[in-house]
Amino acid sequence: MYFFLVNLSFIDLCYSSCAIPKLLADLLSTHRTISVTGCLIQLKMLLLIAGSECQLLAIMAYDRYIAICHPLHYHVLMRWSVCCYLAEYVWIFSFINIIIPSFAMPITVCYPNKINHFMCEVLSVLRLSCDDTSLQQLVIYIVGFFAIVLPFLVITVSYICIISTVMKIHAAERSKAFSTCSSHMTVVAMYFGTAMVTYLTPPSVESLNKDKYVSVFYVIISPTLNPLIYSLNNREVKKALTKLYLGTTMQMKMADHVEIL
Repeated sequence: MYFFLVNLSFIDLCYSSCAIPKLLADLLSTHRTISVTGCLIQLKMLLLIAGSECQLLAIMAYDRYIAICHPLHYHVLMRWSVCCYLAEYVWIFSFINIIIPSFAMPITVCYPNKINHFMCEVLSVLRLSCDDTSLQQLVIYIVGFFAIVLPFLVITVSYICIISTVMKIHAAERSKAFSTCSSHMTVVAMYFGTAMVTYLTPPSVESLNKDKYVSVFYVIISPTLNPLIYSLNNREVKKALTKLYLGTTMQMKMADHVEIL
């Protein structure tokens, strides 16, 4: 689990690094432009990282399924070589499934070339095309099915099996089993919910601003919250936060007592 958490942290770091520095620079500047090459690099990197995170979250759900449903075989089924192969699969599959199709269908950009977005997001860049983009939009839906829907189905099936197994064990041990999955389920709900709204809903004029603000959630907010979500599930972090809360409460009571005197 911690091996895949390291990979998730690296992906979230790359996610934020692709968009936030340029976004902050634009917020502090009145001349908000980006070169065509820079826009292309940002677009490809965002696509690659987004697809990789979907695949990795599916693999993490499978890892929890093996740990809970087949605990005696966990160290065999999820040995280090298998984990490394799965991590390699995440990047290779995302590159083949997302990046290669994007290179195969170039577009002709019209003028004025103003992107109604905070970054070079694929749907916003596609709206700059002078040509008919129905084929590109169809490819986006197909790629989105393999990159978003299939991993989500793997996650759903994994958690159905987990819940079925957990309900059969002793009630006192259920909370411990569910606690190992609560953080992952929260991250999946945040990330896949916003990704599906962006890439799997029909395009419309009303969706321009909606996609712009939804993308901020899964590009900036979700990667920022992921470390906090997983840290709060750690026993040592919980103890440290409890001590901090109790210490702060005692100090406030002492300060109130001194003030009254």
